[in-house]
Amino acid sequence: MAPPSTPSQAELDRRKIVGINKETVTDVSSTDFPGHYAGEDNSWNIDTFRDGLQVVFHENEQFNASFSLIGVDASIANAFRRILIAEIPTLAIEKVFIENNTSVIQDEVLAHRLGLIPFKGGKEGLLKFMKWWKAPEPGKDPYSTTFDFNTVSLSLNVECTHNPDADHNEEDPTKLYHHAHVYARDIVFTPEGNQVKYFSGDDAIAPVNPDILIAKMRPGQAIQLIMHMHKGIGADHAKFSPVATASYRLLPTIDIIKPIIGADAEKFASCFPHGVIGLEPVTREEAARKGSGYEGHEGEMKAVVRDAMRDTVSRECLRHKEFEGKVKLGRKRDHFIFSIESTGQWDSDELFLEAVKTLKLKCAKLEKQVVNMVR
Repeated sequence: MAPPSTPSQAELDRRKIVGINKETVTDVSSTDFPGHYAGEDNSWNIDTFRDGLQVVFHENEQFNASFSLIGVDASIANAFRRILIAEIPTLAIEKVFIENNTSVIQDEVLAHRLGLIPFKGGKEGLLKFMKWWKAPEPGKDPYSTTFDFNTVSLSLNVECTHNPDADHNEEDPTKLYHHAHVYARDIVFTPEGNQVKYFSGDDAIAPVNPDILIAKMRPGQAIQLIMHMHKGIGADHAKFSPVATASYRLLPTIDIIKPIIGADAEKFASCFPHGVIGLEPVTREEAARKGSGYEGHEGEMKAVVRDAMRDTVSRECLRHKEFEGKVKLGRKRDHFIFSIESTGQWDSDELFLEAVKTLKLKCAKLEKQVVNMVR
């Protein structure tokens, strides 16, 4: 039997590219598994995986993060995405006890709107102190399982009244009346028990955005209700999802095979988002090199790739005949550009680390089950 062969680095790089053609997409499946290439050993190796794995952050703000996850299969990247959306716990309004609602919004619609408001609070309290709430057994006291470590109490008590100081010609309802608009800032947090230690001052439970509009009212209308917040995950309801968006895309690749010069270079740059393609003058060395395609064009502007990551892969350049055979588009199969937008309870970079932790726990549980099954 012949020993395993080793492909060149250029060949390995070529295999990782998904071809983007005018009307088709090619090479969409991974081929780095045993048996696909004769004479090659593509068995999984942890050292090889460790050497090829990279996480490179491009943006890291409290509510937004963008980073590249390099050297993993699409199944792993998608596992992180699904965990981010559906399996990282947050606190959200779960129960709404309406005492009075004379606004035009029905009770169930009002309760749904309240549930979708994202809240923030002290990190230690949210992530360590708060535990899971369990519904009481049928026939038991409905509050028998409600404690300070699993339930946060909120209230909303507003009534719309006339503003006696408003001008007689005023038409703006927010000036004519008090509480014409009910906002998230009108929700009041009431700490119970040990919650005072974790949720006080700047760490108090409060809406992430105080200007979220809940309802509109007119004089004579009022809303009086109490809310209970519980811990949950996005798989139960979207209101528990810690992210507004969690998505990824493959890194675009743009290879200029033949020179694109002059007016064609300007047109080529206009086929891409700003910053993807740049224009540079042809150097004397390039113009003097035989077979470069730049002979006799010294000083003219040529198209060069500046930042392929900005490309949206619209394929606009493939529609023009003057660029046929001059450019090759693709996407790198193992380079995922993640975008995470946090709703506020978690910092965006913390969410990815928590997703990694969750996946590790899942793998450990699966390993234990497999071991038990073999026994």
